[in-house]
Amino acid sequence: MFFTRSRTRRRRSALPNWRSRTRRFAITLVFVAVGSGLWYTQEQQYRDQLSWMGTPTWERLTPLTFHRVLRNEGFLVGWSDVRVNPLWVSYQLYEVENPRAGPRPDFQRDWRTLWPVGTDHYAGSGYDRGHLAPNYAIAAVHGSQAQRDTFYMSNMSPQRPDLNRRLWQRLEEVVMDHFVERFGVVQVITGPVFAERFVDGVTQRVGLVEIPEAFYKIVVVPAEEPMALAFIMPQEVHGNEPLDEFLVSIDEVEARTGLNFFPSLAEDVAAVLEGEVVTEGWRLEEVARLPARF
Repeated sequence: MFFTRSRTRRRRSALPNWRSRTRRFAITLVFVAVGSGLWYTQEQQYRDQLSWMGTPTWERLTPLTFHRVLRNEGFLVGWSDVRVNPLWVSYQLYEVENPRAGPRPDFQRDWRTLWPVGTDHYAGSGYDRGHLAPNYAIAAVHGSQAQRDTFYMSNMSPQRPDLNRRLWQRLEEVVMDHFVERFGVVQVITGPVFAERFVDGVTQRVGLVEIPEAFYKIVVVPAEEPMALAFIMPQEVHGNEPLDEFLVSIDEVEARTGLNFFPSLAEDVAAVLEGEVVTEGWRLEEVARLPARF
């Protein structure tokens, strides 16, 4: 009789404890849900500030198309742990009163990447650590912390010296010095173009990093009637070619990368903006042959 009453008392005392633990767990879930919702909202707002008509998505999901969005000060990176490359980098540039950049920071390894890409991995390979979010433009518009973030190895892709130091740099300078000045604000999306077949790029690597065949850059004026230019520049350039030699449609860039760059853009607007090469209004012929600043 004594043992029966003791067991009954233990069961009764355990019931309030169970209810208390359940209540605490429920409260914790509410805080987690609210916190996650606030984080998602803030993250989406930040992404919207650095992209126009949505961050790039994929037409068809495959293991090669999987990527993670890495958030940096002033720009976003669509990082692939399969290619060990940024598949796209998105940023906005706008006019500032006194554009300038600080001293070049040191390159730095990015802890967010699955595979370690060291700052010296390109040494002796014949390839430069090619910036996708450019040092000067990002620093001038978004500040010193943003400049430091451009030196993460997750913002680099292997580029031949004549491309990186000459042709690619000239295009970056035209975007910042002329297009931003002319239009006030531009949206830029840039990244690598890989071999059509993945097996062709398996052995074409600098360490773990796959070597692209070419690079693309899309420049958009996000106005009520948007304007856009797109370029694809192969690795094998001399560096002194006119920029307009490499003009393509956005549709061609999407076909070669598998990306949908502006997923929120209305279909009728996308058909015109992405399907045609229109240079009117850009005055590209005036700047296509300008030498590099440095």
